[in-house]
Amino acid sequence: MGTVSQFQDRTRPPAHRIESEEEAVATARRLAASFAAQASERDISRILPYAELDELCLSGLSAITVPPEHEGLDVANSLLGEIVAIIAEGDPSISEVLERHFHALELIRTEAGEELQAILFAGALAGDRFATATFSEAALLEPDGVAYRLSGRSSPAPALLYADWIIARNIRNTDGNVADIYLSAETDGLQLVDDWDGFGQRTNGTGTLVAGNLRVEAGAILAHRRERQSTTQALSALLRASTDLGIARAAVANLHDAPPSTDMGKLAVGITAAAALIESAGHKLDFAQINASPTSIGNAVFSANAASLTANTVALDAANALFELSAGNRANIGSNLDRHWRNARVRKLGKTSDDLHLEAAAHYFGK
Repeated sequence: MGTVSQFQDRTRPPAHRIESEEEAVATARRLAASFAAQASERDISRILPYAELDELCLSGLSAITVPPEHEGLDVANSLLGEIVAIIAEGDPSISEVLERHFHALELIRTEAGEELQAILFAGALAGDRFATATFSEAALLEPDGVAYRLSGRSSPAPALLYADWIIARNIRNTDGNVADIYLSAETDGLQLVDDWDGFGQRTNGTGTLVAGNLRVEAGAILAHRRERQSTTQALSALLRASTDLGIARAAVANLHDAPPSTDMGKLAVGITAAAALIESAGHKLDFAQINASPTSIGNAVFSANAASLTANTVALDAANALFELSAGNRANIGSNLDRHWRNARVRKLGKTSDDLHLEAAAHYFGK
């Protein structure tokens, strides 16, 4: 279903290198405007945005968090959040792919060794896409000479259908230890199943990873870190908030014919508050990445989850307002304005119990 990458079966051209944060923002705005033109059609027909993602990655935007020591720009996290929000305003399914991609790059930054980082960050700079997949407890990694064999199945996860590289998480070996495995999507014995089943985020590339006696080299296996909180958790929550902020902005943009009212004022305040919380969480995450400690990381996670709670709430409020405040018939199928509510709602439903517990704490202590 959908289209395929325009570069399938032929060499991908080299990706552009973005040289400044100003260029990154300008690129995001240009791409978002382009993505918005057919976003509704892609949602209605579930046309997968391979061509759009190719354009995004070749623009260099997907490499803006690569560390300077690997020739990357490494933008500030507050700016990264705004860039993801800009893309989400054009198409939130594409921004959700970016969420997963940047989350994977943060995992590489924090847990991979220098040799693996060099390979994977070079791939990101070249335009490769990354995603993560969490395997079930039944998955098993078994020794096979100097290498290993993996069999198992992951939970469904966004962005897998588009990934060049996948970080397979929560893999248990025969000793009961847990590891993360770095895999090329083209690895023999690895199958990607398009099993998306939802009413929103219809083109976010959700799929399931199936490994059948897959050979894994020892150098691709890293011990899974079991920290209660990490910068990857904070970044994940911050970018979730950013996509929801983009959904809210897109919904409000469709309210151009609504008369001024208290409800419209509340939406404006909510969007401004969410953007401010994302900016604040980004600054705290910047500090935690440079000065990692339980306190700095905890502050970043807490702040990012507070931003996520606020942004998702305002996204749902803005989507509901489309039908309550707008003039004319906004419920017709052709306008497809319900996609904003579907996208915001399915993202709320898709959060893990840990996400929701952290958000509940942020909401409670933020009163």
